[in-house]
Amino acid sequence: MTAENVVPLRTAPRIDHPRAERAVAELLAALGYPVEGEHRAMTPQRVANAFAEMLTPSTFLPTTFGNDEGYDELVVAREVPFRSLCEHHLLPFYGYAHVGYLPGGRIVGLSKLARVVEHFARRLQVQERLTCQVADWLHEHLAPRGVGVVLEAEHMCMTLRGVRATGARTVTSALQGVLRDDERSRSEFLALAGTG
Repeated sequence: MTAENVVPLRTAPRIDHPRAERAVAELLAALGYPVEGEHRAMTPQRVANAFAEMLTPSTFLPTTFGNDEGYDELVVAREVPFRSLCEHHLLPFYGYAHVGYLPGGRIVGLSKLARVVEHFARRLQVQERLTCQVADWLHEHLAPRGVGVVLEAEHMCMTLRGVRATGARTVTSALQGVLRDDERSRSEFLALAGTG
């Protein structure tokens, strides 16, 4: 993939807003909160719009460029904020992604590291899958010598309900290539990411 020959990342399936609004109204009624009166009259529309926004990734061109200077050290973007929706409870989880790679023949615009995280976060997710999707995308599109992704997140399904472990953070990682196989490179990535 070159800067001149790029394909936008695919967006989410089409959302049926009227159906989503009806479903929200029915859910509220089933929970004992019928949509009546001025305070809840627009709630189904607002909820449907909020979920549509959270589940629709922005289209972007994942441009890559030739590594003409032969840069061969780690490139790491730290503390990239992200938010997603837990597919088990439809509650948010949010935190920071630390994304890095050891360039091969291609490099990527730095903003694209954050955009790849956002793209895969804007869908119903589990943190483990999200971590791997970001790493897999970088591995496939850059063919780097190594990829490292670490996500740290607080899950509302764990802090607002159930165990109510406020402040607990879950950390997941996906390491590929040299960053998985070589202990020194792995340690350097984790140190630069601030997690080692």
